Amino acid sequence: MVRTRSRGETAGQRTAGALLADLTVLPPPDTRAPSLSDIAYYRVRDLIVTLQLEPGAALDERDVMMQLALGRTPVREAVRRLASEGLVEIFARRGTVVAPVQVRDLARVSEVRVPLEALAARLAADRADAFDRDAMVSLLSSLETGATSQRDLIRLDQRVHQQVYRATHNRYLQSTLAEYLTLSLRLWFLGLEQVQRLDDAVDEHRELLSAVLDGNPDAAEQTARAHVTGFWDEIRQVLAT
Repeated sequence: MVRTRSRGETAGQRTAGALLADLTVLPPPDTRAPSLSDIAYYRVRDLIVTLQLEPGAALDERDVMMQLALGRTPVREAVRRLASEGLVEIFARRGTVVAPVQVRDLARVSEVRVPLEALAARLAADRADAFDRDAMVSLLSSLETGATSQRDLIRLDQRVHQQVYRATHNRYLQSTLAEYLTLSLRLWFLGLEQVQRLDDAVDEHRELLSAVLDGNPDAAEQTARAHVTGFWDEIRQVLAT
């Protein structure tokens, strides 16, 4: 079947979209025409979060350029952006390394993310528009179908959170939570083989979306808080062993 080009869509934009389609760590859902720097950022971020680039490992820009088939400028800009988000560390003499994961990171990210996720769920229940609601109904259908692999579940988890963030209609909160979600995913991958609560996460997603669709901010906030707290409790136990 021949794909019909959307109005205003260029061949370059279709190619850019294809370069991001297979990522485990999803770009924001409103990413339409990413620049080369954006492509480099999302793809290097994916390598870091999924531990293909291990914590503490050297990050050679030339190797990344070859692996991603991208030029020096977009890769360098991506690395700087990742450094500002705490995923990369740049040293004057040692060069660039993938940021190590410290045990204290778990508590620091958790104490920020839990209340912000609860706030986002409450706002989403109050502010979700028709577009948000249609997207959530579609996500509920996907949850009923079920994920066929851990990777699919991780992608579905992100889609649920991203849609809740969008429904807040607060771009500052949305941007902040997206960054903390990425940091949380990296910790998830560190303990992925030992995490047991994936089925629970699906049920919690269903409850969260249902509460937002019902316009019940108290239930949405409570469910979001329990969901994120449960995740942190299990990850804490896994990484402490």
